[in-house]
Amino acid sequence: MSELLTIRDLAVSYRNVPAVDGVSLSVHKGQIVAVVGESGSGKSTTAHAAIGLLPRGGRIERGEITFDGRELTKLSDRAWRSVRGREIALVPQDPTVSLNPVHRVGDQVAEVLLIHGLADKRNAGAEAVELLRRAGISDPEARARQYPHELSGGLRQRALIASALAGRPKLIIADEPTSALDVTVQRQILDHLEELAAEAGTAVLLITHDLGVASDRASRIVVLSQGNVVEEGTTGEILSAPSQRYTRDLLAAAPSLSDTPLREPKPPSSDILVSVRDLGKSFGAIRAVDGVSFDIARGRTLALVGESGSGKSTTARMILRLETPSDGVVEFDGQDITALRGEELRRLRRRFQLVYQNPYASLNPKFSIEDVVSEPLRAFGVGTKAERRARAAELVEQVALPSSVLNRKPAELSGGQRQRAAIARALALRPELIVADEPVSALDVSVQAQILRLLADLQDELGLTYLFISHDLAVVRQIADTVGVLRGGELLELGPAQDVLDRPSADYTRELLAAIPGRKPLEAR
Repeated sequence: MSELLTIRDLAVSYRNVPAVDGVSLSVHKGQIVAVVGESGSGKSTTAHAAIGLLPRGGRIERGEITFDGRELTKLSDRAWRSVRGREIALVPQDPTVSLNPVHRVGDQVAEVLLIHGLADKRNAGAEAVELLRRAGISDPEARARQYPHELSGGLRQRALIASALAGRPKLIIADEPTSALDVTVQRQILDHLEELAAEAGTAVLLITHDLGVASDRASRIVVLSQGNVVEEGTTGEILSAPSQRYTRDLLAAAPSLSDTPLREPKPPSSDILVSVRDLGKSFGAIRAVDGVSFDIARGRTLALVGESGSGKSTTARMILRLETPSDGVVEFDGQDITALRGEELRRLRRRFQLVYQNPYASLNPKFSIEDVVSEPLRAFGVGTKAERRARAAELVEQVALPSSVLNRKPAELSGGQRQRAAIARALALRPELIVADEPVSALDVSVQAQILRLLADLQDELGLTYLFISHDLAVVRQIADTVGVLRGGELLELGPAQDVLDRPSADYTRELLAAIPGRKPLEAR
């Protein structure tokens, strides 16, 4: 195979701050190459430089980018227009912000055809429908007439793939194309990209933080850290004999590449803290949760697993009484709290807390970390100002943050540090139950591993009870004692973690397990 894309000694800076320094890699025709690393490693910067889309302030300081024998770094904006979309296409990370919300999906795909002169106004619409079909969208005629907000996340990502295919490119750059999707949808999208690459001989440069995804899809892997290439090799070489400690750490941190939990699941207990019976919730004509029943024993972790829309978060919110059940009963420590309200409910809320999915959105950006962590104490009038300050210092130490963060704002912290601060806030009132709603899904895999270890250690130290919400069974395997699988608001399966994950009884559970990235190398061992 001949080289299609060659990057040599690439250096990129943002307002004189180095972001990439000396990166070299190559992609052959029809090949899938994965660039792997944590946030800030330079993956996306390298990819965006290769397609001439560096954000404002970004500048190539040195190096060469050669595509199909043509040097790209000196191209004018006009010359780039003949390359971008036509020769090299980009599938961006977040379809929510990449699609125009006021234009129909079909029109947005047709626009690419019109810009590159691949169709005229009479047949662009029909061509767009065919591209949507090729991208794996069922009933493409109807979908083409819809707006982005009317499509699921997976369908929006397929629409972006259709746009990328429109110019019949030789290379597709897929920048974290599935990081915001459920594992089953993620597998479908990646399967489709792989099939397209095989059918049309299209090369793919896959940008990802997850070595599990890379190991399933790529023939070669390039590992980046702090703007440098740490290691490069075939997928088999990187997985079986990584030469660098950073690569070994990434492999060890990827939940999907391990079948071993952080600790052995705890045995069942009759000391029940939370009991749910025939719980249901309707939003108008939509039945979001239907007849769900389970118990959570004190000091144990129950994980609720399912795709988006399965009813996981709605169930958790009813337990916390942030939603009122339409029917059924919620008991907390033997007390029926289903209809509790007013001051009695407020007092009870000291005993359970919530850790949200997104640490970038769940902390007040105007507060210092000390203010964030001590906010529950102020809200409940606990302690003097000095006592609250002392408690905040104790809490950040408990979640392994340095005391220096207390005076910093959330924007000055990394994603993992912000989630640690959110956990510290949840611990402030010494709760018995913590509901962790997708607490690691927005984090790099290495940071995921750190947060999961922290949660396990805090449970052992403080006797906490967790309701853990996730769409990812690989993450759940690391921490759960009991697993419940939800689909369409119904509880399909419930049992000890080892039984559900190793001997599932429901076909849907088997689908979720099969969709975990990294299964191919695990099964080959």
